[in-house]
Amino acid sequence: MELSKCKIGIRPTIDGRWGGIREGLEEQTMGMAKAAKALIEANLTYSDGTPVQVVIADSTIGGGREAALCADKFGRENVCGTLSVTPCWCYGSETMDLDPTTVKAVWGFNGTERPGAVYLAAVMAAHAQKGLPAFSIYGHDVQDADDRSIPADVQEKILRFARCAIAVGEMRNKAYVNIGAIAMGIMGSCCDPDFFQKYLGIRAEWVDMSEIIRRVNLEIYDHEEYERAYAWVKANCPEGFDKNAKPYSAEDKEKQWQFVTKMTMIIRDIMLGNDKLNAIGRHEEAIGRNAIAGGFQGQRMWTDYMPNGDFAEAITNSSFNWNGKKEPLVLATENDTLNGVAMLFEKLLNHRASIFADVRTYWSPEAVERVVGRKPEGRAANGFIHLINSGAAALDATGCAKDENGQGVMKTWWEMTDADIDACLKATDWCPADLGYFRGGGFSSHFRTHAEMPVTMVRMNLVQGIGPVMQIAEGWTVVLDDEMHKILDQRTDPTWPTTWFVPRLDEANPAFKDVYSVMANWGANHGTFTYGHIGKDLITLASMLRIPVSMHNLSDDDLFRPHSWAAFGTKDLEGADYRACAAYGPLYK
Repeated sequence: MELSKCKIGIRPTIDGRWGGIREGLEEQTMGMAKAAKALIEANLTYSDGTPVQVVIADSTIGGGREAALCADKFGRENVCGTLSVTPCWCYGSETMDLDPTTVKAVWGFNGTERPGAVYLAAVMAAHAQKGLPAFSIYGHDVQDADDRSIPADVQEKILRFARCAIAVGEMRNKAYVNIGAIAMGIMGSCCDPDFFQKYLGIRAEWVDMSEIIRRVNLEIYDHEEYERAYAWVKANCPEGFDKNAKPYSAEDKEKQWQFVTKMTMIIRDIMLGNDKLNAIGRHEEAIGRNAIAGGFQGQRMWTDYMPNGDFAEAITNSSFNWNGKKEPLVLATENDTLNGVAMLFEKLLNHRASIFADVRTYWSPEAVERVVGRKPEGRAANGFIHLINSGAAALDATGCAKDENGQGVMKTWWEMTDADIDACLKATDWCPADLGYFRGGGFSSHFRTHAEMPVTMVRMNLVQGIGPVMQIAEGWTVVLDDEMHKILDQRTDPTWPTTWFVPRLDEANPAFKDVYSVMANWGANHGTFTYGHIGKDLITLASMLRIPVSMHNLSDDDLFRPHSWAAFGTKDLEGADYRACAAYGPLYK
C-alpha cells in the first residue's frame, strides 16, 4: 500500500455576515482559491515528478464551524500547508488555521472596495499572538475588484510557500537510515535522533553494515536485475588510473565490481524496499525502511577489508542507473547525517542530484600563480574552492547534460535523456580506490565538472546552545584550462572527482567579502551543492522548520519568512531569524 501524498490546502475565508455582504463575495473568494490551486498544480511537482496536489475547502470559511469542517477535511487529505485566501474583511481568530502541524500562509487581495489587506494584517497579529507563524502574501499594486489575475509578485510568493511546504510534508513520517554509525570521529555522522524527529519529522533508524554482507551471501536481491545491472556496469563504467604501487589483481577487481554492483542494489532495497524480494520469500526485506535519505559509514570498519561505498554512493545519488533515469536517492558519504539533510533539502526543492564533497582547499590567485605560473581568469580571477571527495559524487556534476541551447546543466531527473546519461557516463571513469585509504578496494567516480553552472552550496550544522543552523553560498562552478586543472588537481588526488567553485561575493557581507572568508566561515569539512541559485527557497524552508541561517549571500529583498519574524527585529534580519527560531522552537514538539 502506497502512502498518501502530502497536499496543499486552500482556505477561502470570507466575511461571515449574511444578508448582503457574504453573498456578494462568494464567487470572488472561491475564485481566488481556484486560481491559487491552478497556479500551484501547473508549476510545482513532488520529488517523483508528479504534479503537486491541491485541495480546497468544501465551502468558504466565515466562522469557527466552517473552519473546523475545513480542518477535518484537510486532516483526511494529508494537508501539510494551508493557504488562506480572501478579498475582504473576515473574522480573524474565528477563521484562521489553528492546526499546529500545518505550515501557514495568507493571501490578502490588494483592492480598495473590500479591506482584504485589513484582514491580512489582523490575522497576522492573531497568528503572532497565538504562536502560529504564518507567511503574509500581499500584492505590491492595487487591483480592481473584478481583476481575477494573480500578480507576478504574488505568484512568486505563493509558489515559494507551496514548494517549501511540500518539502516539509514530504519529509514528515519518513526515515533517515544510518547504515553503520560514526565515521572517523566526524561529528556530522553522529546521528542526533531528536534533531531529525523534532525539526524534520523524520525517524532515525540504524542498520549495521553487516546487513549488506548478509544479503550478498544469502543472495537477497533481485537476480534478474543484478545480471542486467552488472552488464550495464561492464559496458558503461570503465576502469580508470590505478595509483597503487601494489594493486589488486584483475581477478580481485572483477570480484569487487560484482560486489559493489550488488551493494548498490542492496542499499536501495534497505532504504526503499523491493517488491520483487517477496518472490524469493524475503517479505521483511521487501518492505524496506520508508527512507527519504540515508548514509553509509564505510570508514574504517568496513573499508579496511571490504570494497568502499564510492560506487554505491555515486550511483544512488545520481539521476540515472542501469534502469535509465531515476529519482536521486540521498545517500551521505561517511554517514554525515547533517550533510545528508542539506542534500535532502536541495533535492526536495529543485528535484536534481545533490553533490557531496569535501570543502577541501581555498586557492588564492597568488597561490595559483606560484604553482602554475599564472593567475586564474574570468570568474575564477579572485580565487576558488576545490570541492572534492573520494569518488562518491553523483555523475550529474560532470555538467555534461545539455539544455536546449547546448549549455552544460544539471537537469531534473525526469528531464534526463539517453544522450544526457551517455554523456555523463562517458565523462566518468572509475579509478581503483587508493589502498592507503581503502584497504578493501572499490572504485571511485573520477571526473571534472565540464561546465560553468550556477550552483548553491549548503551545510547544516548542530551547535550546542543553539541547535541546528544552516549555511548557504550561491555561486558558480568554474572551468579551468587543462594545464591549470591538471597541476592543481594532482596535488590532492588524481583519482577523485573535482569541481572548482566560486561563491558570489559581497564586500558588505563579512563572510562573503572574498573567497577566503567563505572557506574560513564554513562550519564543517563537508558541503553539498546542487544546480541553480536556490538560496531563496532554502531560507524559506529553514524558517518553516525554525532553523536559523547563519551565513548566506542573498539580499534582504530576497528573504521570505513568516510575518512575525519582523516582531523580532527589522534592522538585523539575521539576528531576528535566530531570535524567532529560538522563541518558536522546532516544528514538531
